[in-house]
Amino acid sequence: MAVTFDAASRPDMSAFLRRTDDGQTRLDLLVTGARCAGCIAKIEREMARLPGVISARLNLSTGRLALGLENVSVDPGRIIAALERLGYPATPYDPGAALAQRDQEGRRLILALAVAGFGAMNAMMFSVPIWAGLFDQELGPATRSMMMWMSAAVGAPCAIFAGMTFFRSAWRSLRAGRANMDVPISVGVILTLAISFSETILNGRDAYFDAAVSLLFLLLIGRWLDHVLRAKARSAAGDLLALQAPVACVVDGAGRERSIPLSDVQPGDVLRVRPGDRIPVDATLEDGEALLDNSLLTGESAPERVRPGQLCRAGAVNTSGLLTLRAHARSEDSTLAAIARLVDAGAQSRSRYVRLADRAAALYVPVVHAAALATFAGGWALGLDPREALIRAVAVLIVTCPCALGLAVPAVQVVASARLFRRGVLVKSGAALERLAEIDHVVFDKTGVLTEGRPVLVGASPTIIAMAGPLARASSHPMARAVARAAGEGPLATDVVEHAGLGIEGLINGRRARLGRAGFVGVPTLRSGETELWFGFEGDPQVRLQFSDVLRPDAAETVAALKARGITIEILSGDQVGAVKAVAGTAGVAAWRAGLMPEEKSEAIDRLAAEGRKVLMIGDGLNDAAALARAHAAIAPGTALAASQNAADLVLTGDALMAVVEAIDVARSARRRALENFGFAALYNLVAAPAAMLGLVNPFVAALAMSGSSLVVTLNALRVRSRR
Repeated sequence: MAVTFDAASRPDMSAFLRRTDDGQTRLDLLVTGARCAGCIAKIEREMARLPGVISARLNLSTGRLALGLENVSVDPGRIIAALERLGYPATPYDPGAALAQRDQEGRRLILALAVAGFGAMNAMMFSVPIWAGLFDQELGPATRSMMMWMSAAVGAPCAIFAGMTFFRSAWRSLRAGRANMDVPISVGVILTLAISFSETILNGRDAYFDAAVSLLFLLLIGRWLDHVLRAKARSAAGDLLALQAPVACVVDGAGRERSIPLSDVQPGDVLRVRPGDRIPVDATLEDGEALLDNSLLTGESAPERVRPGQLCRAGAVNTSGLLTLRAHARSEDSTLAAIARLVDAGAQSRSRYVRLADRAAALYVPVVHAAALATFAGGWALGLDPREALIRAVAVLIVTCPCALGLAVPAVQVVASARLFRRGVLVKSGAALERLAEIDHVVFDKTGVLTEGRPVLVGASPTIIAMAGPLARASSHPMARAVARAAGEGPLATDVVEHAGLGIEGLINGRRARLGRAGFVGVPTLRSGETELWFGFEGDPQVRLQFSDVLRPDAAETVAALKARGITIEILSGDQVGAVKAVAGTAGVAAWRAGLMPEEKSEAIDRLAAEGRKVLMIGDGLNDAAALARAHAAIAPGTALAASQNAADLVLTGDALMAVVEAIDVARSARRRALENFGFAALYNLVAAPAAMLGLVNPFVAALAMSGSSLVVTLNALRVRSRR
């Protein structure tokens, strides 16, 4: 029975309502039971019809239902009751509870899978002697009866326990007035057990306990794969927000510092940020100058100089001295939080991808039920006794069981994922390969993707390198380390002092020298273009050291291979124009844009999608995370930030960029194999169902045929392993 709340018993849930800046009220709920795009559409459609509900968005990966309400007077209990009537229990959203629920579901599935596997093997042990009797082997009535009861003792409890995953889902679906794929599975298993017990009690010829539990074992494999892949596809927004400091240092009117939770920071608060710490919220610099490392936000490796009155973005690292800032926004309104919301929205919209199995299931359920019912009613009407008519109907349910249909996609995904793993590509999302097979446009980030992400010293004379080596060896700055690598092993400078964000100074053979930014070493102007350092001894002319980011060895080959497959390419980078132009020319990419902020990359992806392009985004920085989530498919290198890797569908574990081409080829091959599996499943059902309806297939043969169809699907999936 559906749960309802009256005015007296309804719990007070006003604490879970949250006001937004646009005057709306926000309610987040944790919804259980949603498994496909059809569930998303149904929940969002029914929620939007409720009075007071303005919007509803469900994230299938996390189970989070975000509701926009007109005001705080809207009753959350009524919304939860409406979800319960639809067959989707809900509670106020709590990230810890969501994680615990996913873990609980995973443990329940793996336990059911283990029990089904145990039951299938042991029930089969007692069924083999019964099968031997079909070939005129000696088996007495008493022994035969004992074997059937032993098979029942093992198979029936295991089938009931393992089938609870499908039974619960089917009951919720039927209670809500609809039927999903778990309904025919549940009906077929229950009727098979019922007939088997009847045959055992009446000393009949056949019992099918092993068939029932084997059926559940194969179906649970597909359900477990689906659970694992969906769990890995969860939103990366939490990883982004984890980059924010948990507390902020606030200065009160008396000049005293105190630490407060990040969520308590309000616009106008005076903040202190020490060297090496991240800016907690978007804030304006009060006095002095700051050097901020915005590489996580913009992809630019060189520190950015910020002057009084300029905005410092949340997530940037302070590489200079103690800073005093005035909070410009709350933590939830910061630049980092905005990127997290873009990532979350991208992951949520991506969950709307309708899988081929879901579309096939929309026709499967009513057709199979109608066929089984027609078999029973027609057989009885044509003179068959009810027992025989029921056995034929059960045979129809078993022989047309969606085992092959359920394994059609997961089997291909597992084989394709294994092949790509051996080639240095991790596949994280079940639908990723399907989307990757559809892409027709690739967007590259520059730094760390087309290039190795490490600065390399270029154009400097050996004499200058040798002179700057002692000072460079004493620094941890990436460009200083590049100088040290070029200089090789040698002595260190003495009396070394490193000025964060500016450079390093010390004594080399008794003379003071500096290595760092132009202003730090005394050069009045900073030239634009390549990333650079300046070096010189005190009183001597300063020397400019230029750096470049080395292009990956196979970058040009990868671009050419993608073009050969009819895929268009462009570069979207947050780096400087000169650096991006040089890399694009060398790699053979005609279309490129430089100096982009994270939201500009995301907007560019959205524009391409609006033009009908299927975009593959390849990026590694925090500034790429939102674009990765918005793209049709996404790939991140193994050196990328955790947030970017979680936002991506695939992760490159090796250094070879050609693995992208391999992934696309495998994805297209996997798509062909999946379509072939669906075609075979349809052909199999067109032949097997009429045979069962005519009595040519009993439940025992139906179980064998069903297992055989699953084997064919699996063997076809293995063809993905072969290279073209």
